[in-house]
Amino acid sequence: MEFVRALFASGHVVDLVLAVLAAEFVWLVLRGNRALDVGLGLSAAVLMMLALRAALTGAAWQWIALPLVLSFPLHLADLVRRGMLVKRGG
Repeated sequence: MEFVRALFASGHVVDLVLAVLAAEFVWLVLRGNRALDVGLGLSAAVLMMLALRAALTGAAWQWIALPLVLSFPLHLADLVRRGMLVKRGG
């Protein structure tokens, strides 16, 4: 249990998640997806993980807020790219 506590306290748990996201990126690109599309799709998650790492390690609030704020326009850009912000008929 001490190992898990240390993993979170040090922020290294986020490093593991970032490694999984990097592996996902590579896997999706190798399956024929465009790197730009995959990168845009994962970029908001990466930024939120960086904010979490900053929070777990006691960083100043600005280092927590900055990646969170930057993640939103990237998320919106991904939604636009996917056509999910288009109003469907009905």
